Amino acid sequence: MQQHNKMVFSDTTNNSGIVQQSRDMMRVDSNQWSTQKIVNSCNNWLDKITGFAIGADRNFQWDDTNHTDLPIGTTDLTAAQSDYSFAQDEQGNSIITLTRIDVKDSNGNWKKLELIDQTYIKQALDEFQRTDGVPIYYDKIADNVIRLYPASATTVSGGIKFYFQRTPSYFVATDTTKQPGVSPLLHRGFVIASSYDGALTLGLNNLQALSVELQKEEQKMITYFADRNEDVNKRLTPSIESCR
Repeated sequence: MQQHNKMVFSDTTNNSGIVQQSRDMMRVDSNQWSTQKIVNSCNNWLDKITGFAIGADRNFQWDDTNHTDLPIGTTDLTAAQSDYSFAQDEQGNSIITLTRIDVKDSNGNWKKLELIDQTYIKQALDEFQRTDGVPIYYDKIADNVIRLYPASATTVSGGIKFYFQRTPSYFVATDTTKQPGVSPLLHRGFVIASSYDGALTLGLNNLQALSVELQKEEQKMITYFADRNEDVNKRLTPSIESCR
């Protein structure tokens, strides 16, 4: 089986880190292309990978492997409150999208809420599940904002468990042994992206060659995050009528 090199951010001993390889490929030194500029390029590339990973297949719950906790959070379920917002996780990472909501009733039992969209609610929204009780559905008002139907009749401490996808673990200029939190197959892309940004900014002669290499890395990324669940049957979502 072919092995793929795992790259650390900076390796001054072997000159094999992303920082060193980027400058070598550009044929420049740290005065011409600083570590902070490489950080910026790498973090932009991380954002691009994250966008592809999340958008390519909703059944594949991608997360940066440098995160030290699972993408799961809890908050209080508040009586008569319908709307909840989840902007950040406990480490301060921005939540990009929610993937599942569970709620706990007053007896301590958890249940999964069913995702709906107001498009399929065939009555006035203010009339749908208007009597507070045990939540059954949630509607994603935005990527990280939900509305419960119905609102809870009781307050339950830690009564909402939310699952999410979030921003990646970004690089900082002082990083050394940190690796990109993605598959080693995609590590070379960080070198190419940083080198391309530098060549574009500095007007280097190898800009065109780096552009070709960048296109190869983008295609590699797209292929890697192609739909992994083609055998999963697609299903229609029925219209939902109130049963209050």
